[in-house]
Amino acid sequence: METKRQERLEERFESAWKGRETEDCLWWDGSWWPWNRLNSLALDCEEKLKEAGFEKGQRIAFILPNSPIVIALSLACWKLGGAVAPVNARAGHENLRDTLQVLDPAAVFVSEGNELSGRVFEGMKFGIFSASQEKLDQKFECVKGIPENEDHAVIFSTSGTSGRPKAVPCTHLNLLSNIDPINKHIPGLLNRDSVILNVLPNFHSFGFNISGMLALMSGCRQTLLPGFVPVDHTIDAIRASGANCIIGVPTIMVFLLGALSKKGERLSGIKFVITGGDRLNVQINTRSKEYLGTGILEGYGLTECSPVVAVGHSADDSRLGTVGQFFDTYEVQIRDRNDRILDMHEEGVLWVKGPSVVSGYFRDEVSTSERFVDGWFNTGDVVRVDKDGYVEIVDRATDIIIVSGFNVYPQEVENALCKHPAVQSAAAVGEKNSLAGEIVKAFVILKEGKETTEKELVDYCKKNLAHYKVPRRIGFLEEFPISAAGKVLRRELRKIEIGK
Repeated sequence: METKRQERLEERFESAWKGRETEDCLWWDGSWWPWNRLNSLALDCEEKLKEAGFEKGQRIAFILPNSPIVIALSLACWKLGGAVAPVNARAGHENLRDTLQVLDPAAVFVSEGNELSGRVFEGMKFGIFSASQEKLDQKFECVKGIPENEDHAVIFSTSGTSGRPKAVPCTHLNLLSNIDPINKHIPGLLNRDSVILNVLPNFHSFGFNISGMLALMSGCRQTLLPGFVPVDHTIDAIRASGANCIIGVPTIMVFLLGALSKKGERLSGIKFVITGGDRLNVQINTRSKEYLGTGILEGYGLTECSPVVAVGHSADDSRLGTVGQFFDTYEVQIRDRNDRILDMHEEGVLWVKGPSVVSGYFRDEVSTSERFVDGWFNTGDVVRVDKDGYVEIVDRATDIIIVSGFNVYPQEVENALCKHPAVQSAAAVGEKNSLAGEIVKAFVILKEGKETTEKELVDYCKKNLAHYKVPRRIGFLEEFPISAAGKVLRRELRKIEIGK
């Protein structure tokens, strides 16, 4: 029996807008773009990539803010059988170098006037080319890296549990399998009158796949902004474009609602507010009803799941403190720490399987074998599922710190601190924060006879880590609390307050 060919994203882009090519598609920089204008830009990018020698199975990386060129480059790359890799410009020089080496791109596109240090790219074989937000001007040439699966669509970078960069390759099937259930799961979200706010960073799977591709591949309009700050600009854009579906992380909601409260203003016509990436303070839900006219749907996902795993159905039947119910496209198991399968309503580690779950990490068999077993993915999160299927995230099985929706691995922070000449050892933990969800707090033991200050160490980290990974506070200890097995007791470190 012949296997049915899977649809690709560039094909869905065309079929979702067929017969509507002159209709508004994208609100950008104060005006609406019809679909055919965006498509013309994508065709231009495709032609230039082809001329530059881009081939099937290759990848391009971009270090760009949200903009039409990001969407156009992605569509062009897919048409040529390649993949895109959005990268965080503020990842820190060392991490950025390591990430790009893992990705092995044919070319890297950066913003015009990008201030990234030349030493980041020194000795690398690919070219670095500038791109404006609305076109490709510069002549460029692609190098030939090792080709990969043509089904790869987007490769997201994340730090591993050891602090080393990992890359998560989402296929066309993965993304479409995560997009398609949403209309059924959240009735009314993807209507013809919907305008989705696309303001989350594109190097985050929640931003690229859900804020951006969800609208584009569903025939919905979107309000595209390069970033969330200044907040007043975002509020103005929501009003001007008529955005009525807000997708964000809890930190964004805190700032948005805070700005509206300060102004004594409310936004009207908002149909949905959806958050993910971190645990939501339930008190924010009340403020959302007051200033946005609707409660918040909290969701849960992981990059390895493209990314949504669970979300509420509507603000009216949401259960505060839960992340809604699982998409029905997932098989779900609850296991104990020894991988023994438990009853669905017992507290345990969540494992999932389904078409939106990636097959493993990019060129990393070791990390893949640690998290993927027979098609099942170990989320590393401890959950509790009630009798109605609502999911509560109890805790993280790992010690990941989540700052404004971004993962921070303690060992990466500790490695950075230990490179300072005065530091003998370091330990990093998360500390609750009303704005960011958590912030990084670290403790160090100094080498004998060496001295340094908290400010000096923070400044040192700023040069070597992404901004959200930099410890806000650093304390000095003679020794760390240790378990009988010799492990640092992070729960005890979390209790220690560092003077402000």
